[in-house]
Amino acid sequence: MTEDSREKEGLSFKEQILRDLAKAKETSQSTRVESSNDLHEELELGQSTLSSTQKEDKPLISGMDISQVQQEEKSKPEPASLESPLPTVQQIEAEAVAREEKEFNTHTTKVPVSYPTTQVVDKTKIPEELVQSAAYGTEPEPEKLSRLNRTSQAVTAKKRQGKVAGKIVKTVLILVLLGIGLTGFFAYRYVTSALQPIDAKNTKYVTVKIPTGSSPKAIGKVLEKSGLIKNAQIFSYYAKFKNYANFQSGYYNLQKSMTLDTIAKKLQKGGTETPQAPSMEKLTIPEGYTIDQIAKMIAKLKKNKLSSDTFLKKVQDDNFITQEASKYPKLLENLAKKESGVKYRLEGYLFPATYNVTDSTTAETLIDQMLAAMDKTMSRYYDVLAAKNLTVHDVLTIASLVEKEGSTDQDRKNIASVFYNRLNQNMPLQSNIAILYAQGKLGQKTTLSEDAAIDTNIDSPYNVYKNTGLMPGPVDNPSLSAIEATVNPVKTDYLYFVANTETGKVYFATTYAEHEKNVQEHVNSKLTKPSSSN
Repeated sequence: MTEDSREKEGLSFKEQILRDLAKAKETSQSTRVESSNDLHEELELGQSTLSSTQKEDKPLISGMDISQVQQEEKSKPEPASLESPLPTVQQIEAEAVAREEKEFNTHTTKVPVSYPTTQVVDKTKIPEELVQSAAYGTEPEPEKLSRLNRTSQAVTAKKRQGKVAGKIVKTVLILVLLGIGLTGFFAYRYVTSALQPIDAKNTKYVTVKIPTGSSPKAIGKVLEKSGLIKNAQIFSYYAKFKNYANFQSGYYNLQKSMTLDTIAKKLQKGGTETPQAPSMEKLTIPEGYTIDQIAKMIAKLKKNKLSSDTFLKKVQDDNFITQEASKYPKLLENLAKKESGVKYRLEGYLFPATYNVTDSTTAETLIDQMLAAMDKTMSRYYDVLAAKNLTVHDVLTIASLVEKEGSTDQDRKNIASVFYNRLNQNMPLQSNIAILYAQGKLGQKTTLSEDAAIDTNIDSPYNVYKNTGLMPGPVDNPSLSAIEATVNPVKTDYLYFVANTETGKVYFATTYAEHEKNVQEHVNSKLTKPSSSN
């Protein structure tokens, strides 16, 4: 309120204070109408406390009635002008009130008073700072702080956003790197597993057909569709990486237990023109094995339809042999008769090789496969033998000795030459190999002393010491190398040979004196050493 308004109303400064206090009280009470009953009770308690405090402290204006104050003021002389010391009085009174407020009050009020007050919580109350701001025309401190807080909060929020963004970027990078690492790891494991067999324990055969002109990728698709490999593309890459080429068309019997490397090598060898029964086992007949030795190998297969007994019976079955002779006439046309004293008629005719054996394989089918393989081997020599006036039976008989006496192709050609030279001069072949066969010891390990002390007087058609010419038949099943050396021997004058058991080198001689010298030097001086002639 201004000074002009005070003069118009005719109120003194104290009266104005009391009136403003009453108005403030009424305003406060009006704003608290909507408060709860508890709040009203608190206000009433505050009023009673205020009255008692005023009485005890004896404030300057508390004991006066408003009318009395007005009368006192009227009795005073009127101020001379507007520039009277009234502002000074107002300033003094305000300072006094302020001091008393500082001394007694612990809570700020809208109007300074000289009695203690109690803070009342009022949610509808206008903040004191705004009231003071309106009264004195200054900016409230909380608003300044609010702007500072908002600025600080904005900066903090930006920092937090920056940190969050950084964390998100780091997390994304970690996830990307982790994803790349995991992808590479699982890709490596997949490729590695794709190179391994589908089922290492599954030995069952699957028959597949590879069309002519198929690319590695197309072959891979056939194999993948048949369940033999995991991935056709990996097979194609693997074939290129390992330089596998020239895959052959045809039918193949493959197993899920095979690796990519094994499958690729089989595809290079070539398939069959027609589907064949899957091979359950392999039977490999070594070069130079006898029929008795082959029977022992068959016994290890433990097949119901194929045994060593059925095999030995079938190779001596004349009806079966006659049947096979009609099937392979050029091979078996000069087959030895039983009356010749031959031990096994088919000895020497069973080609040493690897054969597939299935559950349906019998002795008959196995022998037929062996005869077919020998017929195929000899087919290249049939015309040559006819031109040289030689028979298949003669060639296989000599080749069976050449197989055991020599180890290299050149030695075998020289040994075959010795046998032909002795036959042409009507000399006995004098080969210990034939006698060992007659004794049933061929293929067994013998010492050099046992070989030197061999009985050359036994009564046997295979005793080529006593008998001239050839034995009744071959003593083993010779290899292609021995057959080739026998069909195409070198021309020499050699009539004798002896081998060094340590080096395997064969020494040849044209005279008996030279031969005795070789025997003394390379055999008799080493009689304690084991023999390797068989």
